Amino acid sequence: MKTKSRKIIKKVLKITAGVIGLLVVVTAVLVVLNWESISIMFTNRELRGTVAAIPGAAGPGVLPITQGEADWICWRGANGDGRSTMTGILTDWSAGLEKKWEVDFLCQHSSSVTWSAPVIQGNRLVVCGRDKVNDLVFCLKPEDGSLIWKASYPAMAGTNYGTGSRATPRIDNQRVYTFGRSGDLVCWNLLDGSMLWHKNVKDEGGEEPTWGHSTSPLVTDKLVVVNGGGTARTIAYDKMNGNVTWKSGSGPAGYAGLRSMTIEGQPVLLTFHGKGLAALDPENGKEHWNTSWETTNDVNATTPITSGDLVFITSGYGTGCQLLQVSRTGARVVWKSKVIASFHSDPFIIDHHIYGYSGQSTQNKGVFKCVELRTGIEKWSTNEIGWGTCVEVDGFLLCCDIKGNLFLVKPDPGKFIKVTEMPGALGKVKGAAWTVPVLANGKLYLRFQQKLVCYSISQGK
Repeated sequence: MKTKSRKIIKKVLKITAGVIGLLVVVTAVLVVLNWESISIMFTNRELRGTVAAIPGAAGPGVLPITQGEADWICWRGANGDGRSTMTGILTDWSAGLEKKWEVDFLCQHSSSVTWSAPVIQGNRLVVCGRDKVNDLVFCLKPEDGSLIWKASYPAMAGTNYGTGSRATPRIDNQRVYTFGRSGDLVCWNLLDGSMLWHKNVKDEGGEEPTWGHSTSPLVTDKLVVVNGGGTARTIAYDKMNGNVTWKSGSGPAGYAGLRSMTIEGQPVLLTFHGKGLAALDPENGKEHWNTSWETTNDVNATTPITSGDLVFITSGYGTGCQLLQVSRTGARVVWKSKVIASFHSDPFIIDHHIYGYSGQSTQNKGVFKCVELRTGIEKWSTNEIGWGTCVEVDGFLLCCDIKGNLFLVKPDPGKFIKVTEMPGALGKVKGAAWTVPVLANGKLYLRFQQKLVCYSISQGK
């Protein structure tokens, strides 16, 4: 009997060892196959590379605020469509682009990673940063990167992918609005950086999503609007004094930028919140309609794009995309598929076609696609330009992959056309560069964590 029991135990142990061995092998294979994603998920949580000390500010002095021919004053540009008004850009990068300047002091602590993009109006560039306990705001001279003023406020912040801002500032004439990952909405004087008012969405019932508040402030003639989540999914403040004008909806905030559009001749705000897409009246926050769009971890992070009465939304984690035809009273699904599943890379509608990246942002093996707008039919797909973010300029799409390599693409529904490229525009990137490129007044701005690099990209400049 004992002998039989020993044999059974040995057999069980042998089977168990075999199962464990198989699991180890499978795990090892999965780690190898997904090593890039695993590496990025860890390295993007802390600063890498050299961090310079913050230089002394020159002060605004008598430098009046000006406007440029092609300013970039907010998330996805002045019209919210990701299009720069610059023309005459260089289309041969074989010898590289001329670097005008570089700074590497925007983040000052190992956990202070910040993903916010810069905004530019004339002779002012505003960009967010972070030290150990404070959210930082810098105002630089676009021509040479020198510091005009620095401002800050203390803010407790989670460390998941950095304590710094995700949202991009918004310049509105003499003022600039910033929104920190902990829900701090602050209005600054663009001239000298003095704080005009400071609010936090948590005071109105807002709740911070897992990876921090990310809505770039949307400004109207009277309001500044952000997503707060919780019992204040969307909040509109009086842009002059910070008083709450209205609150709308409840539930998780999501991570996408707010978008304005015109429906049946009237302005509407689109909020791609954690559970779907809602259309709001900007005057009072009244919800015209709310259509469900559920994703893993409530991550709706890609800005809705519009064309006439059509709205295109897409989300990652394999969720896919959907085209809606909208009215004041509702949204009808035109088509739904997984042809594009973009994690947080905003696509573009150009000549009745959708162009953009599909895939997760933790690897550089995504695909760039062209899809017919009305049907959702894929026209072509390429893996030649990794995974990244884009801006439209002068009839081209300028793309930057997560390793800081630049590509210039000519939109064409018939085939993929890569016009030129510039490898290593951000130097050595340990992790993933997620911040979208910005184009303004003849210059290209690229950001990765504490670093901001400026290149000349216009002919004759």
